[in-house]
Amino acid sequence: MVNFNGVVLDDEAVFLNEKNRGLRYGDAVFETLRAHAGKVLFWEDHYLRLMASMRILRMEIPMEFTMEFLEAKILETLEKNRVHQKTARIRLTVFRKNGGLYTPKDRGVDYIIETSELENPFYLIDRERSYEVELFKDHYIAPGLLSTIKSNNRAVNVLAGIYAEENEYDNCLLLNTEKKVAEALNGNLFLVKGGTIKTPPLSDGALNGILRKKLIDIIGKTEDLTLEEASISPFELQKADELFITNVISGIIPVRKYRKKEYEIEVSKMLLGRLNAQVRLLG
Repeated sequence: MVNFNGVVLDDEAVFLNEKNRGLRYGDAVFETLRAHAGKVLFWEDHYLRLMASMRILRMEIPMEFTMEFLEAKILETLEKNRVHQKTARIRLTVFRKNGGLYTPKDRGVDYIIETSELENPFYLIDRERSYEVELFKDHYIAPGLLSTIKSNNRAVNVLAGIYAEENEYDNCLLLNTEKKVAEALNGNLFLVKGGTIKTPPLSDGALNGILRKKLIDIIGKTEDLTLEEASISPFELQKADELFITNVISGIIPVRKYRKKEYEIEVSKMLLGRLNAQVRLLG
């Protein structure tokens, strides 16, 4: 079942048409969230990012779009889908109302909440999996504010996903127009070299990820580790001790191979333990 503007509908219900601006122009933003046992993880961070994204796209924010209102609608949808006591993935999509061409006639919004069950209540690392990545160089991310938000304009990510599948890679790393590594196709990138962990700055076109923010905080409180928000060149990838990718659904995904380079996962495992400790507290 799906929640459309506060009304929970059957999956077969027809409630969108060809005039939808998210379909026509990518005029939409979204949040991907994780919930466990009726608790939305890092909800305040997600809510604040959603509000910031809507302001960047000049959408009118409805008065009822409070943190409490949207959380209640998410929890209602989880309950209707009978996953409110389980671990679940949620997608909250906000798109501008129908009308207009490039210039909208109405800056108001509609929203959709979708849910699906996840298997594990905590973040896990598959230690046996050889997770291999490659650079995607067919198209580039433009550095700037629009690249930091989760909008429906994801053509580069889609094409990188197809490239990875066709060439039997598990993921691709995306470059910006200055040929710096900005992110992975489905999350933020962290590079470990000695006691220093680097992650691309938002100004390089990296997504303003929720798990990115949480890991920056965890690393900042970890002895013997230093966090740098700094550009990463492709050359640095093969000099790194570890690479890992973060998103709110998978947590930390250690990269095991890039070209001829193979990586360790010791720092990834340690940080994952600290991340799961936060998840337990939230639960």
